[in-house]
Amino acid sequence: MTAPIVTPVADPYTLDHGSTGYRVDRYELDLDVRLGSNKLIGKAVLRCTALEATSRLVLDLVGLRASKIQLDGKKIPKFSHRAEHLVLTPASSLQPGQQFTLEVRYDGNPQPRRGLWGEVGWEELNDGVLVAGQPNGAASWFPCNDHPRYKSTFRISVTTDDNYRAVCNGRLVSRSRKSSRETWVYEQSEPMATYLATVQIGRYGMLPLNAADTHHRVPQFAAVPADMADDARRGLRRQPDMMRTFEDCFGPYPFADYTSVVTEDELEIPLEAQTVSIFGRNHMRDSWEAQRLIAHELSHQWFGNSLTVSNWKDIWLHEGFACYAEWLWSEESRTMTVADRAAAAWKKLASAPQDLLVGDPGPSLMFDDRVYKRGALAVHAVRIAAGDEAFFGLLRHWTAENRHGSISTEAFLEAAEFFIPGLRAAEILRPWLYEAPLPPLP
Repeated sequence: MTAPIVTPVADPYTLDHGSTGYRVDRYELDLDVRLGSNKLIGKAVLRCTALEATSRLVLDLVGLRASKIQLDGKKIPKFSHRAEHLVLTPASSLQPGQQFTLEVRYDGNPQPRRGLWGEVGWEELNDGVLVAGQPNGAASWFPCNDHPRYKSTFRISVTTDDNYRAVCNGRLVSRSRKSSRETWVYEQSEPMATYLATVQIGRYGMLPLNAADTHHRVPQFAAVPADMADDARRGLRRQPDMMRTFEDCFGPYPFADYTSVVTEDELEIPLEAQTVSIFGRNHMRDSWEAQRLIAHELSHQWFGNSLTVSNWKDIWLHEGFACYAEWLWSEESRTMTVADRAAAAWKKLASAPQDLLVGDPGPSLMFDDRVYKRGALAVHAVRIAAGDEAFFGLLRHWTAENRHGSISTEAFLEAAEFFIPGLRAAEILRPWLYEAPLPPLP
């Protein structure tokens, strides 16, 4: 039996992933992807800072094998793969504040990581690749310190088969072709949690979604197979309006642009990544169910990507706000008012088991629909108590003050009570977040 890895735990929700011993300030990933054989050959350069004195480094890496590792340019002779970790023993101990660089060469046939939340991470499509990293799937395709508390800049280079496009986070800085291979290089200069890093590969063309909108500053694109271009244009036609609505409500969009990837495959749910969202062909519809998901994923660029929880127990700060964004879009698009959406959600929750603490739901229930809906009702309760002008002012203040940073429920309560004098935010939110019985409809 393999002995367990004892490493400082970053989060009780993902006990086996993430370490408090060091942080990665920047990832530089060079990936060679062979689609036919699902073969990945990678080089990862991690520019790190030690946070604690340590004689051992533990990286998260699942299903792939390291072949060569260097620390500050010198070969590390002693490393091992144990369970879902790559364990390194430096020649000398690292001290707090010490900066160091790891270079890891690795390869294998990447597969999704199986756990409490099903399969997450690297996944083969019928014709391409999809990465769904939340909450701990990043280690399925690169060695990392996989926890949302640690945000890093990224450069991601993907070399893959000709006539395929690789879509990654951030700005495309170069594209080159050699023989039957093509290389795509992206720079994500805003700090990003590892679970939000992504690679999408397919026979995608790039469509502008708001080229005719000269009044809007955020370029929006769709990466889509050629035969689905018309479906994507129809399905995403309201997305520029959603962007305007959310900027009015939440403040400026926190990144340079936004890309929606539309796969040929049908997907059970859309997926979120920083500056990118991924949809299946089944989501390109005019129905409310499809459009609410498009709105939901866009809103995550504020709540989840720019503002990212320090601990997974506070996930309602992502999903509750994103669900409330759906309701805001519902009212703006004249589908149904926020009040009616809130009443419908409350009625559904009232008939469901009331045995979940939304502010700390536990790892197995962190993606339970009650976290989304009751979290949204908690947001609505704050709005009712504050009034619209103060409430939306608070949201814009919250996103501006924490832009590209880490957040917590405690920090939100402090911000709310500071920005709106006299608002008893903790009192309002306690029954919604930390008591099991459903409070009355706000």
